[in-house]
Amino acid sequence: MKTDIEISQEAALDPIAKVAEQLNLSEDDLELHGKYKAKIDVSAMNKIHQNKEGKLILVTSINPTPAGEGKSTITIGLGDALNRIGKKTVIALREPSLGPVMGIKGGATGGGYAQVLPMEDINLHFTGDMHAITTANNALSALLDNHLHQGNELGIDPRRVIWKRVLDLNDRELRHVTVGLGGPINGVPREDGFDITVASEIMAILCLSTDILDLKRRLANIVVAYTYQREPVTVGDLKVEGALALILKEAIKPNLVQTIYHTPAFVHGGPFANIAHGCNSILATQTALHCGDYTVTEAGFGADLGGEKFLDIKVPNLGKSPDLVVIVATIRALKMHGGIVKSELSAENLAALEKGFRNLAKHIANMKKYGLPVVVAINEFISDTQKEIELLKDLCEKEGVKVELASVWEKGPEGGEALAKTVVEIIEEENNRFRSIFSREDDTLQEKIETIVTEIYGGSGVVYSKKAQQQLETFKRYGWDRLPVCMAKTQYSLSDDPEKLGAPEEFTVTIREFVPKIGAGFIVALTGDVMTMPGLPKKPAALNMDVDKNGQAIGLF
Repeated sequence: MKTDIEISQEAALDPIAKVAEQLNLSEDDLELHGKYKAKIDVSAMNKIHQNKEGKLILVTSINPTPAGEGKSTITIGLGDALNRIGKKTVIALREPSLGPVMGIKGGATGGGYAQVLPMEDINLHFTGDMHAITTANNALSALLDNHLHQGNELGIDPRRVIWKRVLDLNDRELRHVTVGLGGPINGVPREDGFDITVASEIMAILCLSTDILDLKRRLANIVVAYTYQREPVTVGDLKVEGALALILKEAIKPNLVQTIYHTPAFVHGGPFANIAHGCNSILATQTALHCGDYTVTEAGFGADLGGEKFLDIKVPNLGKSPDLVVIVATIRALKMHGGIVKSELSAENLAALEKGFRNLAKHIANMKKYGLPVVVAINEFISDTQKEIELLKDLCEKEGVKVELASVWEKGPEGGEALAKTVVEIIEEENNRFRSIFSREDDTLQEKIETIVTEIYGGSGVVYSKKAQQQLETFKRYGWDRLPVCMAKTQYSLSDDPEKLGAPEEFTVTIREFVPKIGAGFIVALTGDVMTMPGLPKKPAALNMDVDKNGQAIGLF
């Protein structure tokens, strides 16, 4: 059986200018990054956004497991399949982060015969967006520390600097560091730390901005520290938002690539869904929506994380809600949620499947709470038995949702045709009745958190640490107490405990700390022991990576 990278390297790519012709774009509308990658020029985006808006399909999933779900694979395969049945379709995805690529999760370009290409470029440096975001973030750190060194005109308390440096790698050694050691010439000593680039507020801002001026406005609102009088200090106070926007002026432009079957794909922005809002950029999604009849996009991890954040954070900024939600599940992963260890997943086990189905059932119910039609896509594995497939279909139908088997990894668009037809049928029959899960738009942070924990996670309540309680009082004084909340939580469980699989009940979620992301427009709530700088596993994926004498990548997945 061929590997993902072997399949991708054997694929015949069209020049990206030819792919752009499907979107009625000329080469003059593109900023080429080689033969197969391009950014969309600002004037071209303005032209595209005059077109009629198409339908939006959101792909999300059950809580992920080591058995694999294949959300990106289904997203790409569904886009290809919709084109196969005559629906002009564009795909909108996030950019991979080097941390997971070289860690344990791997890349984010799909798999098998449902991939976006060039796979190795996208999974590595692509068009340099991640590096630009890293540079802008760390430029702000340098400018902030220079302000402290050069007299501290704003009266910043070095003990209350909350802005961290970032790196687009998993590096646990950098979570907590001390900077400025070595005497006065080397700056002001203080504690600092690193997050992974995709957790940076600048990444969130890039993905939520509607244009360069909105980007600059949001950058100016970033809170970096507090004064000795406990007043917030912003990028605007430092007067460096223009410099940061200049660093990001190319990175804000969406990237255009293609699938194996030449479906246009905008791959842009990459916030993690467990520690950020987990959706690709507003600009990429808007551009895709105005380029085709259908746009297929995804949100990171399960529907409790990326799905909820897409609907509660991205939709208000995008101004468009999904017309349908596809929830991806695999029989293997559901059996793992039913208590079976990974080594035993290939054996038929109907009891474990039925028990693990409770996880999928919870996500189906959650998406329905937003008033959206739901379709379940079963990402097929060779070990799935006919009895297991029939049981899962029966369980889904009892929940009142359509379900289709998708074999896009093996068969490409042909394997997603049934799913595509069902999706189109439902979208054409049903009207969008999107509604918020919050009782009021101006609910307090506590009310929003309580709603998410009880309604989406299925928990019984929320526990706040002493620090979090103090922060809530402070936020009220600053007028931040009614902003949207972005929950930072383990992806593996509906709870904040990664060991609680399936659909746990009667649990509480602990908020240990809040991080204000005022430029992005939300407050991050850190739950459990979730980390904003991941570490590498015992055997990182990087150990299998190499390059041959022709410069061709080996071992990426």
